[in-house]
Amino acid sequence: KSLELCMEKAKRFIRLPEVINRTGYRRTSIYEKISEGTFPAPIKLGPRAVAWVSEEIDKWMDARIAERDAV
Repeated sequence: KSLELCMEKAKRFIRLPEVINRTGYRRTSIYEKISEGTFPAPIKLGPRAVAWVSEEIDKWMDARIAERDAV
């Protein structure tokens, strides 16, 4: 069980196709929200590669659910 907890807590980078799949947003909307400051910014992995921290996307999604439930 402790291994499962470690795996759960492990940070993981995810690429744009997975962010799109998880959120339902298209590339343009994701980058618009990043520029507005309302979506997690990606991490630069290399000259032409970026990724997002999976946990940050999960927290962003949890916050959206909490906003809905607060109404």
